[in-house]
Amino acid sequence: MMLSPNRIRPRTMAGAVGAGVLAGAMFFGGAAAATAQPPSPKPPNCTPADWAGVRAGVAAATSAYLFTHPPVNDFFATLEGQSREEMQPQVQTYLDANPQVRAELTSIKQPAVDFLDRCR
Repeated sequence: MMLSPNRIRPRTMAGAVGAGVLAGAMFFGGAAAATAQPPSPKPPNCTPADWAGVRAGVAAATSAYLFTHPPVNDFFATLEGQSREEMQPQVQTYLDANPQVRAELTSIKQPAVDFLDRCR
């Protein structure tokens, strides 16, 4: 009685359905994972060390510029101790009145801008 055809059939059917569900999940789950795109790698030279090098280069170039342009250095020295909010309009006014200084300082910081554009 225990192994009668009526009792075996539901168990066999349940096992077959369970195996089918499991196989389907494995197949479709694996297919989804296989088609997922891996994250694109960062461009070369975008490491923290690269960023530190770029910042150091910009800082050195800015220092050299200020030492060789005393009036510009003197202007920025007058801003010492002020908050960003206090400095901003003064810097804007100074650079508007001195477009060549603006262009030169923009050129000096361009490597940092390029790095951030490339590596973000």
